[in-house]
Amino acid sequence: MSEQPQQLRVAVVVGSTREGRFAPVVTRWIKSHLDQRDDMSVDVVDLAETPLPTVFPAFGQPPAPGTEEALAEVSPRLAAADAFVFVTPEYNHSFPASLKNAIDWHNEQWHAKPIGFVSYGGISGGLRAVEQLRLVMAELHATTIRNTVSLHNAWGLFDEEYAMKDTQSDAAAKTMLDQLAWWAQALRDARNARPYTV
Repeated sequence: MSEQPQQLRVAVVVGSTREGRFAPVVTRWIKSHLDQRDDMSVDVVDLAETPLPTVFPAFGQPPAPGTEEALAEVSPRLAAADAFVFVTPEYNHSFPASLKNAIDWHNEQWHAKPIGFVSYGGISGGLRAVEQLRLVMAELHATTIRNTVSLHNAWGLFDEEYAMKDTQSDAAAKTMLDQLAWWAQALRDARNARPYTV
């Protein structure tokens, strides 16, 4: 009897911390897709619930008091992940400062791991945020998934009970997660065979 492959651990990073944000609706929807998969387990890392400091220590200096405790709520979960899904709105043609802050507090946690994107907004659907995130994550040795999930005029895509009404968005989520699974498995196998170094 062959062994069942170990589930891929996916961290869903919720980038918006704005009051009244729409992010929880989008996050619940993409998490429901992840929950349906046998090959993935999910950990939602909500940056509004796990805030990180915005003042970094000088190079070579210890972090300020309380910083290590804040990072302990996030860093081990990112390190344990085989793959990531970033849920992000678009702010001023880019992504939220809270997401950039979380990215910048970490480095090796992103190395040789794939990232899928679920963006949302008005007419652009957050696509400009994703394009900038691709540049940032390439610097951190991550692999970004080609197919994205972009929710244009996102508020109109869900019904009164926040269930997705748009079948094309559901199809896009499946395609992105299928690609994420392929890359996550391939890169996990590669890291296990030979540790990634920069």
